Amino acid sequence: MELFELTRTLVNIESVTGNEKACAAMLRDYLAERSFRVELQPVGRDRSNVLALRGTPDVVLSTHIDTVPPFTPASEDDEYIYGRGSCDAKGILAAQVIAAERLVGEGVGNFGLLFLVGEETLSDGAAVANQWPCGSKYLINGEPTENKLAIGSKGILRVDLRARGRMAHSAYPHLGESAIEKLLDILADLRHMPLPVDPELGPSTFNIGTISGGRAPNIVPDEASAVVLIRTVNGAAELRQNIQRLLDGRCEYEFVRETPALKMETLDGFETGVVAFTTDLPNLTNWGRPLLLGPGSINVAHTDHERVGKTDLDRAVELYCRLVCQLKRRSD
Repeated sequence: MELFELTRTLVNIESVTGNEKACAAMLRDYLAERSFRVELQPVGRDRSNVLALRGTPDVVLSTHIDTVPPFTPASEDDEYIYGRGSCDAKGILAAQVIAAERLVGEGVGNFGLLFLVGEETLSDGAAVANQWPCGSKYLINGEPTENKLAIGSKGILRVDLRARGRMAHSAYPHLGESAIEKLLDILADLRHMPLPVDPELGPSTFNIGTISGGRAPNIVPDEASAVVLIRTVNGAAELRQNIQRLLDGRCEYEFVRETPALKMETLDGFETGVVAFTTDLPNLTNWGRPLLLGPGSINVAHTDHERVGKTDLDRAVELYCRLVCQLKRRSD
């Protein structure tokens, strides 16, 4: 397939996190037909990463095959391809596959492709892959960086909170204890807590992603919960300690995910930037020195107008080929 057709084909395979099986099977068959040595790495029931190798790889191109919901099929116009995953990260995946085909056609060997499940939630695919490295010296991860080589990405600290109260008739609130009011006070304190700032990565950011609680308007609520997500920079360990001190004795809480911020190297001839999102790279430490680049803008990822530019896809193929060849020369 040519680049745009492959992008549309991948977008049209629904692969919301947890349901990546069909997309993995398509990639397995596609790459095996093109003389790659393909392996599936099981990640729980009916889910697998896809690893495709040419020889013993010095460099591996990687991205993820899962998407956020809801599934929307592909459409296009002269400028863009639309649909869930077109930007994050099916277009990137297609560009890496086409780049790999081009490299093979040019006689380049000893490189690989690694396509992962679960990036949009807990990076469980990356955690499994990290137990089975292939000896590569460099890993080029694909995320929407507007085709800039990212020199840094923020981390994640997710905290799940649950406050307990005591039910009562709302006409007699003094007989109960409101879990919602208790939780709101805690969230207010968290929002006003100082967050670390890094000179390269910028400030940490705070988001209350979900909040729920209560049973009915005329009942003092006995339970309330919230999920907080902080995009972290350097200083995350101290931040976690500060959160623990603030929460201890006030509610139940659990640190569900903690992914560190990452700083990466630059290469001559590539435009650079910094991204605020988190990737699989912190969970792929055994796959070589990390680099991050991909077509598309994160500003349209996870939206109802997700799209990727066709010229950006073409450009990404060129950049991936250049990166692989430049890194292989460095590793010789």
